[in-house]
Amino acid sequence: MLPDEPRGSTDRSPEAGPPGCYRHPQTPTGISCTRCERPICPQCMVPAAVGFQCPECVSAGHAGTRRATTRFGGAPTLDGGLVTRALVGINLVVWVLAAYVLNPRLGEVWSLASAGRAHLGGPYGVADGPGQWYRLLTATFLHLQWWHVGLNMLVLLWLGPPLEEALGRLRFLALYLVAGLGGSTFAFLVAGDWMNSVGASGAVFGLIGATILMQLRDRGPLAPALAFLVFNLVVTFSRPGIDWRAHIGGLVLGGLTAFGLMYAPRGRRGTVQWLTLAGAVALEAAMLWTGMALYGA
Repeated sequence: MLPDEPRGSTDRSPEAGPPGCYRHPQTPTGISCTRCERPICPQCMVPAAVGFQCPECVSAGHAGTRRATTRFGGAPTLDGGLVTRALVGINLVVWVLAAYVLNPRLGEVWSLASAGRAHLGGPYGVADGPGQWYRLLTATFLHLQWWHVGLNMLVLLWLGPPLEEALGRLRFLALYLVAGLGGSTFAFLVAGDWMNSVGASGAVFGLIGATILMQLRDRGPLAPALAFLVFNLVVTFSRPGIDWRAHIGGLVLGGLTAFGLMYAPRGRRGTVQWLTLAGAVALEAAMLWTGMALYGA
C-alpha cells in the first residue's frame, strides 16, 4: 500500500474498541488464533504450544494427524501379549474342567465328534446339523491330557506375542480363531463320517504358518520357523492318534489369512485385510456345507 493510498474500511480506529469473537460477535476480545488470526473469546480459546487456537483450527489439525499403527495396521499397545495369555488361560481352565471337574461330560459335549448318516444312530455330532456346529469351535479349546495342553500352550506362548505385537490384538485373535476353525472344518470335510478330535493344534499350526510368512515379509531368519514346522509335520504323520487333518487345515487357513493380513497394500490395507478374513470364513463355510452334503441328514 502506498503512503498516500486510502486505507480499507476493515481497519478499525482505536475508538472502535477490540473486535468481537468470530463465533460470538457480541463478546469483544483482544486474543487471536495463532493459525488463522481470527479473534477468539475465552469460551473459544484452545491452548496450543504457542498461544491459543480456535476450535476449527484444532479440529483441522487433528484430522490431519495420522493414527499410529503396528506394522500391519493394528492398534499399538503397551502389552503385546495380552490376548495370547488370555487364550492360554482359557485353554487351561477348560482343561481343568474337562479333566477333573466335568469329566467325562464336557469332553463328550465339546469334542469335534461326528458320525455320518450311514452309521447306527447317525448323523451325530457336527453331522447332525447346525445345533451341533458349535463343536467346530469348542473343540479347539478342549484338551483331556496334561501333555497335550502343555505342548500346545508352550508353542502358543512362544509364537503368540510377536505375532500379536505385529498384527494388533484384534487381528491376531481373528487369525487364531480362523486357523482353529480351519482345522476343524477341514477335519470334518475329510473325516466327518466317523471322527472324534480335540485340541488347539489347528490354531497353533496356523500360527506357525503366520510366523513363517512374517519372517518372509520382514526378511528375518527363516530356518528356525521352518525347522519347527518340519518337526511338527513329522510328528503329525508318524504318531498314531494325531488328527493330521486339523493340523493341515489350520496351517493352510492360518497361512492364507496371515498372507492377506501381512501383504495387504498400505493404501487399502483395512479393506484387503477384512476381505481376507471374510474370504477365509467363506471357505470354511463351504467346507462345512460340503461335509454336511456328504455325511449329514
